[in-house]
Amino acid sequence: VQLQASGGGLVQAGGSLRLSCAASVRSFSSAGFAWYRQAPGKEREFVARISRGHSRDYADSAEGRFTISRDNAKNTVYLQMNSLKPEDTATYYCKYTAHWGQIMWGQGTLVTVSS
Repeated sequence: VQLQASGGGLVQAGGSLRLSCAASVRSFSSAGFAWYRQAPGKEREFVARISRGHSRDYADSAEGRFTISRDNAKNTVYLQMNSLKPEDTATYYCKYTAHWGQIMWGQGTLVTVSS
């Protein structure tokens, strides 16, 4: 099981980024995925999740600006982030939850939003 997150970088406030999480996992289509983030000196927090049935949930801070999606043919989960704010600066982590309960975290990708 391996999760490879990518797409982070430096962007100005108001800009956009799309994060990707490529998953080398069993039964990708039946798994749930989520994005979390951790800012320096803060605890890791939930950002968005998508179920195997494509239902989505968002943190209040992400609602209306971020969109989580999945491509089962590519074994990849995405997080489209628009209208970025400096407070979105964090390392973003992809989380995999298998339908039998196994959990795996990716290595994280850094997003820096300048004001």
